[in-house]
Amino acid sequence: MAELLEIQQDEEKKLIQGAYRKLLRTMPADMEKLDRKNIRMAYELAVEAHSKQRRKSGEPYILHPIAVAKICAEEIGLGPTAIICALLHDVVEDTDVTLTDIREKFGDRIAKMVDGLTKLDAAYTTDSHQAENFRKVLSTLVEDVRIVLIKMADRLHNMRTLGSMPREKQLKIAAETSFIYAPLAHRLGLYAVKTEFLDLCMKITDPETYRDIAQKLKQTKRGRTDYINEFTAPLIARLELLETPFRIIGRPKSIFSIWNKIKGKQVKFEEIYDLFAIRIILDAPPEKEKMVCWQAYSIVTDVYRPIPERLKDWITWPKLNGYESLHTTVMGNEGRFVEVQIRTERMDEIAERGYAAHWKYKEIKQQQDTYERWLDSVREMLEDPNLDAVEFLGDFKANTLFSDEIYVYTPKGDMKVLPAGATALDFAFSIHSDLGYHCSSVRVNNRIVPMGHKLENGDRLEVITNKNQRPSEDWLKMVVTGKARSKIRSAMKEERRRQGEIGREALTRKLKNLKVEYEPSVELLVRHFEFASHIDLYFEIAMGRLTIPNIFKHFRVEGTKLVELEKIVPEPNKEQEDGKPSRASKNRYNNKPRLMVNGELADEYDYSFATCCNPLPGDAIFAYVTQTAGLKIHRINCPNATNMMVNYGYRVMKAEWVAIGSSHFVANLRITGIDNGPGVIEVLTKKISSDLKLNIRAFSIKGDQGYFEGEVSLLVSNADQLNLAIQALKSLENVSSVQRFE
Repeated sequence: MAELLEIQQDEEKKLIQGAYRKLLRTMPADMEKLDRKNIRMAYELAVEAHSKQRRKSGEPYILHPIAVAKICAEEIGLGPTAIICALLHDVVEDTDVTLTDIREKFGDRIAKMVDGLTKLDAAYTTDSHQAENFRKVLSTLVEDVRIVLIKMADRLHNMRTLGSMPREKQLKIAAETSFIYAPLAHRLGLYAVKTEFLDLCMKITDPETYRDIAQKLKQTKRGRTDYINEFTAPLIARLELLETPFRIIGRPKSIFSIWNKIKGKQVKFEEIYDLFAIRIILDAPPEKEKMVCWQAYSIVTDVYRPIPERLKDWITWPKLNGYESLHTTVMGNEGRFVEVQIRTERMDEIAERGYAAHWKYKEIKQQQDTYERWLDSVREMLEDPNLDAVEFLGDFKANTLFSDEIYVYTPKGDMKVLPAGATALDFAFSIHSDLGYHCSSVRVNNRIVPMGHKLENGDRLEVITNKNQRPSEDWLKMVVTGKARSKIRSAMKEERRRQGEIGREALTRKLKNLKVEYEPSVELLVRHFEFASHIDLYFEIAMGRLTIPNIFKHFRVEGTKLVELEKIVPEPNKEQEDGKPSRASKNRYNNKPRLMVNGELADEYDYSFATCCNPLPGDAIFAYVTQTAGLKIHRINCPNATNMMVNYGYRVMKAEWVAIGSSHFVANLRITGIDNGPGVIEVLTKKISSDLKLNIRAFSIKGDQGYFEGEVSLLVSNADQLNLAIQALKSLENVSSVQRFE
């Protein structure tokens, strides 16, 4: 036994040393001796600190920080300081090593970064609000962006090795990743990381579709390779005349991107032509980059016919995440559309490694300003004391993680960059808060427009103000940027506070008459009536929507304290006095499908099925604890699932079907196809009613110019029955798509 244990330890030691050697091979050969020494010292410290720890998979824990460090070096392009921090990112949180130990061995800078990473990890072990945890994560952006980049690498490795985690934990982590980490990776220019995040999330949330597309990509790989070689052959011959070194690569689109096209265009996998993109990468000095890219574009459009409206020039106007490239779509051989991307080696490195690569080219002012402007906007949001965690998270996504932008101009010709969909009022707030507060109208291209008017590229705006103008709640519907939302909310909160003074005075008098302590009593009232703050309580009293007599019907006085009156709650699973069964009894004895919640029968719970996604027996589901309506059962791919798991993860519970029974559920299908005459309705209803033996609860259809779209509500017993109906309808000759909707 001892000999076997020794053999196992030797094998693990070799495994760990092999992983470390692979890490070193990703580091620059000309790395300074001190950096090499510190990396070795960090490795040895981490190996010793994590020696008794194992991952969920059973492998030595130290393999995780080594893998994170390797991702930082190889895939993100971070330097020695970040590699050291990646190796040490879990030691303070999970072992006996202290920050003082780190500071003594590696100095203040590394100790500060490890402290930032430790705070991020600690945020996920508390019972506090999930959104507050993300606020802690995002706050490190303005301290040192490398901390978040290391966290990105940490999350990427966790996503790659998520198979050992329980299913419900996988879903929560996937929701967090798609909601924050993938958009943040995009905003930091980490295109490859963002793409992998989304693919890995889909692998967890929709494994069947993921496997199906992955298998089809594998089967069509040889055909794609042959087509790419045929497509690029004439381009190579012409590009060589430029006398500029170049390389051409063909890349398949991500599985998530392909699935989005299938859903968005309502087509089959086989009908998607642009499954890949051709990338032409030129090796040119900075002063010639723009010229050679346009020369290459000219060659591409000489050889193949371009689609003019598909030209995207991100060289003249780089994206806000620093991305630079020329994109065009051309008609290739066999009538297939092919996307061609043209960029230089510098542009390609920035596109793949984002913010980390940007420092390498920081002498290019435009590149430097791109991130500094963005970080300034993040810093401004973090400094807003009136923004709670949930509002912050929503505004952060709206204001800083958008992927498309527009360019508009002030009367003096200064350019402002705003997210696509931004309004005239957003523009006013982007210039200055006071301009937004007092905005009374806006002139766009010399024409007065409503404040909610959506802006377009190239618009020229002039804001007209009125000193008596004040923000109102309606303004929140007119803006999309986080800055505008934040400033409007702040102004409204201040107005509510001012108006709430009357309510505060009335409540103060009542509590003084009752001779109870003020602060504890107000806190109790806020919790009891589920207000977000004292201000909201005072405001409702001032507006007369909550009266003093009604408030104190729910409480009694004990000494100097208010005490809630006890609520009479009927005992579960007992027959009521009128002889009718209780809600729980109904769940147990009728034909309603039975559920398991957190591994126990859900009969004791007051649960219902969410109308936003209408789960069917057989669908992957989860339970969500509402404030007033008991448990709601949602599908895992419910449109609201990500928001619930990210902001209120502590309310999400594991749920699964136990018995299906004979209940029927409503499922909605949208059917599109070729309108070949009055027989369409007969064909559809015959297939559903006669062939599938399903009841139609509602049916509507409209046709125009040879195309029809119908919506049908069916009564089905479970998800399998619905899927059979979808496949049967898809098999009809004149039907092009069938999609479940809510």
